[in-house]
Amino acid sequence: MSTTNPLIDLLCCPTSHEPLLPLSESKLIALNAAINEGQVQQIDGSPVTRPLRAALITRHGKVIYPIADGIPVLIHEQGIGTTQLDL
Repeated sequence: MSTTNPLIDLLCCPTSHEPLLPLSESKLIALNAAINEGQVQQIDGSPVTRPLRAALITRHGKVIYPIADGIPVLIHEQGIGTTQLDL
């Protein structure tokens, strides 16, 4: 039995329509370290102030979308551009 969620295969970036993949544990740790240092902003320019428990990343690796309470937040403005990060 597969451990991946088949519903994730249906999700895509609301802007680029790129498929979304779960953010790896190592990248999530690096992202949360940057968040804790106050170095991360959402696409709309507002700071990300709380660490993420889980997230999705576009296949091309340019945008991260948080998962809040088990629900992917697929609002472009609330995405996190990866150019500001060392992932």
